[in-house]
Amino acid sequence: MLIDSFDSLLLDLDGVVYRGKKAIAGAVESITKAQRLGKSVGYITNNASRTPSQIAMQLREFGISVEDHQIIGSARAAAKLLAGKIPSGSKVLVVGGEGLRTEVEALGFSLVASSEELPSAVIQGFSPEVGWKDLAEAAFAIQNGAIWIATNQDWTLPLEKGIAPGNGTLVGAVHTAVGILPEFAGKPFRPIFDSALSELGFQKPLVIGDRLDTDIKGAVAAGLESAAVLTGIAGNKELLGAKSDERPNYILTDLSELFSDYPKPKRTKSSVSFGQSEVEIIGDRLMISAGNPSAVDTIRAATDLVWSSGRPIYGLQVDAKLLGE
Repeated sequence: MLIDSFDSLLLDLDGVVYRGKKAIAGAVESITKAQRLGKSVGYITNNASRTPSQIAMQLREFGISVEDHQIIGSARAAAKLLAGKIPSGSKVLVVGGEGLRTEVEALGFSLVASSEELPSAVIQGFSPEVGWKDLAEAAFAIQNGAIWIATNQDWTLPLEKGIAPGNGTLVGAVHTAVGILPEFAGKPFRPIFDSALSELGFQKPLVIGDRLDTDIKGAVAAGLESAAVLTGIAGNKELLGAKSDERPNYILTDLSELFSDYPKPKRTKSSVSFGQSEVEIIGDRLMISAGNPSAVDTIRAATDLVWSSGRPIYGLQVDAKLLGE
């Protein structure tokens, strides 16, 4: 089984374990099975709107056995990053939810709500309650000289109804006003991965996420193996066009495939096959030569072939079936 190669799992939440308030099919059962096999499980999330205890409570309501300390969030990573830049007791304007405010307060900072109080820093994270006034106050404070830290730059957030704007969109609004970018603490940047490894004590984790630009890119930068699941943001198009630093070691339909053997590719000069699926490049055409277009082995074969070819995806004519069309 794939999971046998690792001592632990480091899971993203949104798009991997749940979408909004609903658990993703098979996720709870897979996590429980991993724990029964003796694997440690941790959760690493860029969502800073809630506290670790609130997130853990939601997971327990799904039926997952979890303790609060197993939740490693970008709010804590951002607060720790802030603590290395300004003295404890400094005024901080928090743009975000309870999870971020709690972490900032815990490190001894004084929370303010207005740029007129001349905060030393602005710290920004996602919350559905963040509005124009909050973003405007952040912009004013930054223009007055406050340093700016953001929990993450996720442009989108997978929810039950569909894909919604994420914290990156809100950060982008402030960036447009102030002309600079913040320092980020969450995925794909190192602070949150360093926190996860040190706090959880994992030696050989498999990082599992649904986003290439945060989950997978962060794992690559941290030197950790990763798997992309197809239950959230990333799909065939994103995988085929993945940059070299955003490519997972494994592609899984969902978490249940952790308990299957991961097939080994069979390669020729112009083709790659996984299981019953084969994909080849003929001239400038990327096409399926065998197998079910919707099978996960097909996108595994296609990505392996494209990534190893050294050819950019925009230089190939891609079979529409490979794009899920």
